[in-house]
Amino acid sequence: MQRIRLRYTKRGRLRFTSHRDFQRAFERALRRAEVPMAYSAGFTPHPKVSYANAAPTGTGSEAEYLEIQLAEHRDPGKLRELLDASLPDGLDVTDAVESRTSGLADRLEASVWEIRLDGVAPEVAGHAVEAFLAADEVQVERRTKSGMRTFDARAAVTRLEVAGGESDRPDGKACAILRLVVRHLTPAVRPDDVLSGLRATADLAPPVPAAVTRLAQGLLDEETGAVTDPLAPDRDAATAAPPTAAGLSAAKATSGASPAAGDGTA
Repeated sequence: MQRIRLRYTKRGRLRFTSHRDFQRAFERALRRAEVPMAYSAGFTPHPKVSYANAAPTGTGSEAEYLEIQLAEHRDPGKLRELLDASLPDGLDVTDAVESRTSGLADRLEASVWEIRLDGVAPEVAGHAVEAFLAADEVQVERRTKSGMRTFDARAAVTRLEVAGGESDRPDGKACAILRLVVRHLTPAVRPDDVLSGLRATADLAPPVPAAVTRLAQGLLDEETGAVTDPLAPDRDAATAAPPTAAGLSAAKATSGASPAAGDGTA
């Protein structure tokens, strides 16, 4: 058995794809690419795919992760290319590594989000950010499957800033860009919860719905506040690992073939 960890995106109109829709599209891609999947036992076997912390429907993402288990060994790079070609544009597989460490889900401690606020001047957004960060707690409400729930949106936010402003709308209105780092707590604090908190603390109400994109997720560096690549430990382990038995056999076969070829041409 071999486990492969993949990073993929949700771009453009595909940001409105639900997690269930993505699951169906991904399983179709596995069949098109003829990936030798391992399957669960039981009356209705399913391909062994583990999804980790999917972004909410309606948000874009550059950093979604999943893990698949294969029945046969495959090169991660070639597998990435096959799956990427089998998925629709916008659902793009951007990275693949062989799983050599445990706990991918445990390494997804925080996310970096970008929120685009069309029609909001950067200085107005800046005042709202200051008010939000100055608060000890910011209580917000969100409807969940079990009803309305109230929780503190401020506690999960480790960084929030105005990253810049643009005036690229056809009508020439300003656009503030917020960049924030949010810990993955329970209950989960989502970007729309932070927007609710900005409205509660500073009456910030964008005239049009915000465009939200996850830029990264992974381990949170407490000293710098940066979010690091969760696949890096697997790459590091692959570099440090000794050659596999299959690799040694291939190397021996190659070294043994060279003299023979030389003898035949002498």
